[in-house]
Amino acid sequence: MQTQTDVQFITDGSGQQTAVLVPIDMWREILAERETAYLLQNPAMRRRLLDAMKGTAGISIEDVCAKLGV
Repeated sequence: MQTQTDVQFITDGSGQQTAVLVPIDMWREILAERETAYLLQNPAMRRRLLDAMKGTAGISIEDVCAKLGV
């Protein structure tokens, strides 16, 4: 797990923070959280995500292979 101390701030000549460097793992986590939040805004996607979390929806790997012909 990354900590706040892993974040590095870049400042300009007057000391104003202009950018930030974060470890790649932290960045990927941020992106995943943003994508999830975006998907949850859509009622259909929200329902699908919540069903997936509950494990109540889906098809077996065998059915997927059959549908794909593999």
